[in-house]
Amino acid sequence: MDKLIITGGIPLQGEIRISGAKNAALPILAATLLADGPVKVGNIPHLQDITTTMELLGRMGVELVIDECMDIEVDCSTIRELFAPYELVKSMRASILVLGPMLARFGQAVVSLPGGCAIGSRPVNLHIEGLVKMGAEIDVESGYIHAKARKLKAARLVMDLVTVTGTENLMMAATLAEGTTLIENAAREPEVVDLANCLNAMGAKISGAGSDTIAVEGVDRLNGTHYDVLPDRIESGTYLVAAAITGGHIRIKDTRPRMLETVIDKLREAGAEVVVGDEWIDLDMRGRRPCATNIRTSPYPAFPTDMQAQFTTLNVVAEGAATISETVFENRFMHVHELQRLGADIQLEGNTAFVRGVERLTAAPVMATDLRASASLVLAGLVAEGDTVVDRIYHIDRGYESIEEKLAKLGARIRRVPV
Repeated sequence: MDKLIITGGIPLQGEIRISGAKNAALPILAATLLADGPVKVGNIPHLQDITTTMELLGRMGVELVIDECMDIEVDCSTIRELFAPYELVKSMRASILVLGPMLARFGQAVVSLPGGCAIGSRPVNLHIEGLVKMGAEIDVESGYIHAKARKLKAARLVMDLVTVTGTENLMMAATLAEGTTLIENAAREPEVVDLANCLNAMGAKISGAGSDTIAVEGVDRLNGTHYDVLPDRIESGTYLVAAAITGGHIRIKDTRPRMLETVIDKLREAGAEVVVGDEWIDLDMRGRRPCATNIRTSPYPAFPTDMQAQFTTLNVVAEGAATISETVFENRFMHVHELQRLGADIQLEGNTAFVRGVERLTAAPVMATDLRASASLVLAGLVAEGDTVVDRIYHIDRGYESIEEKLAKLGARIRRVPV
């Protein structure tokens, strides 16, 4: 287990490339289970969650080959068991995404109930209820989902809550179902659109992705393809906030600014000068302290919950006071107590944090509790006086590729050391 040591006080300067999106790569890797031929997936980030997914597919007997470009070719013709064990699924909630594809193509699946970050309740009942409406027989026994179906049938699926993985799982299952399935109150996230685009490249017939109603016309089979994962909008936003709070000037490239409009609006509200191109974003905060900005998280296209912790840190060092309301997950303020150890002035009341900006933070040992919380602590370390030690950074390795190397390229004093 490693930790990060960060010496704060250095404005970030320079240019970095944004990696592929974890939250798009994971469902796309699961979708390869639907294809008759090999699927090559490019722009895959080097993350622990990707390694876990590859291990899960490999455990099933799937053949995986990584080429010199670091693309992953997945061939499911060698699959020998339709089982996702607890020891792998417990560490990564996205493992539930193999349920729909396995059931649709092979007619059966046994998948452990998932784990992942402890940021709140994310029940899988919507996945199960949707598959049952499509004709599946499902039992939950001893922590495992046992699913069977001779052939899934199209259905009208109205989601009680907006759920990204639920939308993705049911969309994948519907690609091989008989008839046209409608998914209403569907998640609109760019990662859902990316999965739909990949499935369509494999021969699926999906329309409406990116809206709240997705139509999936079932086909007999899906083919192999080569597909590149879209850039990671949350990594993009995290580095932009890092530059803003340090009074820096950076350019991120290989990104998609249109996916980040609400984040960019908030950065401008905080006082940053932001210029965008087709695939790059330039942020300049030199000589300025951020202004406090109110945040309220909601499903896409509103402000993303995955950027809440980073903007909490921005408000901690901003001029003025701000209110941060978390409406997506009920337990996503675990970073607050760690930020308070650095001198942050934050009061919590239910799902709302009241933040008064302070002129300086002071380094202290802190502990990461989940993926985005760990990112917020790294950002705080970039501005705190002294050496901040961030422990349990295996959380951050699940979602940020080479974070210490990218920050060091921008001038940060940061190093990884073994515990």
